[in-house]
Amino acid sequence: MSLRAIPLIIIPFIIYNVIALLGGDVPADDIFRKPLFNLPMLSGARWTFSWSDLLVLLTMLMLFAELIKSTYTASSSLIDHGLSMLVFIACIVEFLVVPQAATSVFFFIMTATLVDVVAGFMIGIRTARRDLNIGSEH
Repeated sequence: MSLRAIPLIIIPFIIYNVIALLGGDVPADDIFRKPLFNLPMLSGARWTFSWSDLLVLLTMLMLFAELIKSTYTASSSLIDHGLSMLVFIACIVEFLVVPQAATSVFFFIMTATLVDVVAGFMIGIRTARRDLNIGSEH
């Protein structure tokens, strides 16, 4: 199995679980609200960047990479789509069952996994159809 078959969207899922579930008695919202840094803006306000912001940013970057990967028509992409579906199922079950996962950050991660699954299949089908149409002309 190729490393390309591993869905990258699992990285924020794992990071969230490591931080939230190993955080002890501290609620997950409190852990993710801790600021990483503050930047003064030209307006005089201060922009605060928290752990939750970092995790959502990482999730968006991984989703972008997954969308790029879904344009490939190799056999490893089928495994990637199947594993992405398993990650989404794990996310939705965890969101409904685990109290530490009932946060907006985890909801965004779960939504990104859903977008990955739906877009991956849609783009994969569209790309395969285009490849078949190109192949039939010759």
